Amino acid sequence: MFSHIYYYRMKCILRDKQMIFWTLLFPIILATLFNMAFSNLSSLENFERIKIGIVNNVEYKMNTDFIKALESVSNSDKSAGKDSLFEINYSTKEDADKLLSDNKIAGYIYFDQGIKLAVKESGLNQTIIKGFLDDFKQTSSTIVTIIHQNPAAVQNGLLDSVSNRTDYMKEVAASQSAPDTTVNYFYALIAMACLYGSFWGLKEVVAIQANLSPQGARVSIAPTHKLKVFLTSVLAATTVQLFEILVLLAYLILILKIDFGNQLGLIALTCVVGTITGVTFGTCVASISRQGEGAKVGILFSLTMIMSFMSGMMFDKMKYIINSNVPILGYLNPANLITDSFYALYFYSNHYQYYKDISILGIFIIGFSLITYLVLRRQKYASL
Repeated sequence: MFSHIYYYRMKCILRDKQMIFWTLLFPIILATLFNMAFSNLSSLENFERIKIGIVNNVEYKMNTDFIKALESVSNSDKSAGKDSLFEINYSTKEDADKLLSDNKIAGYIYFDQGIKLAVKESGLNQTIIKGFLDDFKQTSSTIVTIIHQNPAAVQNGLLDSVSNRTDYMKEVAASQSAPDTTVNYFYALIAMACLYGSFWGLKEVVAIQANLSPQGARVSIAPTHKLKVFLTSVLAATTVQLFEILVLLAYLILILKIDFGNQLGLIALTCVVGTITGVTFGTCVASISRQGEGAKVGILFSLTMIMSFMSGMMFDKMKYIINSNVPILGYLNPANLITDSFYALYFYSNHYQYYKDISILGIFIIGFSLITYLVLRRQKYASL
């Protein structure tokens, strides 16, 4: 009997083309649009060499120390994994003024009884140029002071020690992967797709309610226990929804090249738990609401979109605003928990946050299932 009900419910589900579109094709289309919108965001953050001008006059040519310092940050050293800071354009002062007015350089350096900097406006590039000049002036002043007080310092290797800067800070990765805010949009998209499983759960509840569908009336008078029919139908809906989530996941990883990390087993577990959460959420809302099927769909859609928005799918900062100001909302939002589970596998080196999110999702599944059971078992009809 189980296999018979399961088989025919699967056939009914797969014939619902409209639901297949919204639960499978719509997330794939949305993922494609996300990828087109976000594909160039990371490249925009790459540092570009700052274009500066150098007035190549006699005083500049006589300042060999500055020329060496400038060459050290202007020559690209690809073999050492370093790029130059400045892209230099040597010219006269009149040409440099023209380049600056045409916004072809961020500023230009010239010597007129000392080092001078000319800029058109303030900004990050101009601040970097000024920082370089200030550092050179401070270093030069320090060397002059030391030599004036201790002339023997030059013979003792002062110039070599000044030119060889020692970095006492070491860059250590905070996690196994570099932070990437764009992946959170795709994780939130999967969370939304998981919650779209609630529409399948809703249809299975409607299918056994005699006051909402002719099929529900037939199930109510059938000799097979209604709860057995319902559980088998929910299992069929969960199977279809899980297959759709795995197809979406494969599309994101293999076609769009979204990084989910290499922990495939835990990624699959997240998909399973997220799918069950979505389906049971739909059965819970559908069983509690006394409205018709259309109204129940509207309620589920509204709740799903609100939770997806709060998990950062439309605006990534919203997730962090909520976690910073009202963190309890993050734990009460299944979409946020699913999103966090994927991001924990991608970013964190340990599984504490991941198992925490999965455990709370498990509590939601138990709660949704229990509420659905208690409501449906009490439903009786005076006549059919």
